Amino acid sequence: MRPAIRAIVLTTVVMGALDIAAALIMAITQGSTAMRLLQFIASGLLGRKAFEGGMATAALGLALHFLIALAAVVVFWFARERLAVVRQWPVVSGLAYGLVVFALMNLVVLPLAGIRMRHALVPDLIQLAIHMFIIGLPTSLLLRRFSGARAS
Repeated sequence: MRPAIRAIVLTTVVMGALDIAAALIMAITQGSTAMRLLQFIASGLLGRKAFEGGMATAALGLALHFLIALAAVVVFWFARERLAVVRQWPVVSGLAYGLVVFALMNLVVLPLAGIRMRHALVPDLIQLAIHMFIIGLPTSLLLRRFSGARAS
């Protein structure tokens, strides 16, 4: 496997697992279930019917989650390859990228999927922290590790 593909795949698996674990913890502590969370992810593609599909739509939601994680990792990988500042400042770049992903999910992806999120200060701050420390930072540091620490 080519080093870049290997780095992207490994980073996607780890970051995607960290992110879904955080989402599951949030969902369960708020009285929901793992199946409902995964069906919610699938509802971005299937609409309300996702909640009637049982394990099949939950599995689709999990697959979609990792597809989104893959897209996030690939975008960061391209930025890392083209921008020296991203390689030179992996922690700052990762945290900033988490903010970008948070904004894109809330301002573009979820609205395009027809999902209306309720916003409140504390849950939004938790989501912001998750995006920064569980998505952005690990993406940056793992790609750095798996690609070889190459600073320009």
